[in-house]
Amino acid sequence: LPEVPTMAVEKVFVYNNTSIVQDEILAHRLGLIPIKADPRLFEYRNQGDEEGTEIDTLQFQLKIKCSRNPQAAKESSDPNELYFNHKVYSKHMTWVPLGNQTDLFPDADFRPVHDDILIALLRPGQEIDVLMHCVKGIGKDHAKFSPVATASYRLLPDITLLQPIEDEAAETLQKCFSPGVIEIQNIKGKKVARVANARLDTFSREVFRHEGLKNLVRLARVRNHYIFSVESTGILPPDVLVSEAIKILMGKCQRFLNELDLVPME
Repeated sequence: LPEVPTMAVEKVFVYNNTSIVQDEILAHRLGLIPIKADPRLFEYRNQGDEEGTEIDTLQFQLKIKCSRNPQAAKESSDPNELYFNHKVYSKHMTWVPLGNQTDLFPDADFRPVHDDILIALLRPGQEIDVLMHCVKGIGKDHAKFSPVATASYRLLPDITLLQPIEDEAAETLQKCFSPGVIEIQNIKGKKVARVANARLDTFSREVFRHEGLKNLVRLARVRNHYIFSVESTGILPPDVLVSEAIKILMGKCQRFLNELDLVPME
């Protein structure tokens, strides 16, 4: 969440903005758009460096103007028919190479992660003309640099049926858990419940509301089995994010060990 770096819009140069969205709000919205660019290819920009270079900056341009559709039906009230370019999407952002970036990244496809992120709404005559500088940063400095939507962990659930649960009780038990946790098997003409996949359980504890079931089920957690969930914003795949996070943690541990070596022992 806070220390794996990504590329995000840091500076927005507004040349023309006649939309109803204020410059500051527009810049904020642009900053939160995830950019599909591998941060490992770039360096951190030096403090005080206003221009940026090909090794620490990605440049994007957003230039769009709304106009009327002369072919639209007179009785139409649908903006999609009446106007051209009345919705400004992230797909309208275009990469403008800096310096020799075309040679440095010949196969690069730097762009927003999603093309359908709505930035602003325009009406005829209104336009937006801005230039954006994307730099490398970490979520500790600003949330826009965070590479994940969510990152969490939990212990593996352990569900034990203390005695056979059959027929109507089995169906009730199945409804108490998330789909896929309990399955019902047909054994010798009887419906018998069994634990199919405890991993899917969310620990709702709904089963304890039923007097006939609460003493037949034991809920616990496997104390040495963690389930990590990492949902990427799309900038980097989750497996790469975890790998990079582990590298950062290893680096911290190594620095700590180095500092211990420097402390004189009595």
